[in-house]
Amino acid sequence: MLNDKTALITGSLGGIGFAAARALAADGAAVMLHGLAAPAIIEARVAELRATGARVGFHGADLRDPVQIAALVAATTETLGPPDILVNNAVVRAFAPVEAFAPEAWDEALAVNLSAPFHAIRLTLPGMKRAGWGRIVNLASIYGLFATVNRIDYVTTKTALIGLTRAVALEVAKTAITCNALCPGTVLTPAIAQRLDAETARTGVSRAEAEAAFIGARQPSGRFVDAGNVAGLVAFLCGPHGADINGAALPIDGAWSAGR
Repeated sequence: MLNDKTALITGSLGGIGFAAARALAADGAAVMLHGLAAPAIIEARVAELRATGARVGFHGADLRDPVQIAALVAATTETLGPPDILVNNAVVRAFAPVEAFAPEAWDEALAVNLSAPFHAIRLTLPGMKRAGWGRIVNLASIYGLFATVNRIDYVTTKTALIGLTRAVALEVAKTAITCNALCPGTVLTPAIAQRLDAETARTGVSRAEAEAAFIGARQPSGRFVDAGNVAGLVAFLCGPHGADINGAALPIDGAWSAGR
């Protein structure tokens, strides 16, 4: 289905990003992986995708730097072909009330969570227009649809990412390019797993109890959103039945936003 397409996915060495890489590779796309990890992890991720027959590359660009983002796009083009699919997934986050929030953490979140998707879109969009086809998927969050406390960087950048999505979608509306945002609820990513481990160490509760308390305060489903299901929605948007979905902010959240 995507045999002649190239996908560039930021933050794709684990969690939702790697799940999306697996899904797009399974549909035939060549995939440029990106992220920060130990060499052994990078090698394992590349090997796993190549074992499926996919063409795969890797680049470790620092998304805080527009020059390195340009290098990432250029490396994708040189090794796999111009990106037809762009998945902006990479994210940083910090936790603190506004008055105690570190300015450097704020600046980093703006750079990685918002400016990096802008730069990646502006650099890949001309190639998509030349090819007459393109898919841009921005990983926003349920916290792009409503707010929470002590996460001013995350709420702000994810809300703005939805705005960026809508603006791009209108600009490409008359083409065969789409731009959509996904708004996942709580996925059991490595970052969430670390928070749960810290909670069990702090309180002495079991991991199952920590998970139940964590998810029970959020999703009415009472379970984590499956990263593979988020990836499946990415693949759907990139497939033929996603052609008329453009400018959407799609929740995948176990009915969390339904009760807001």
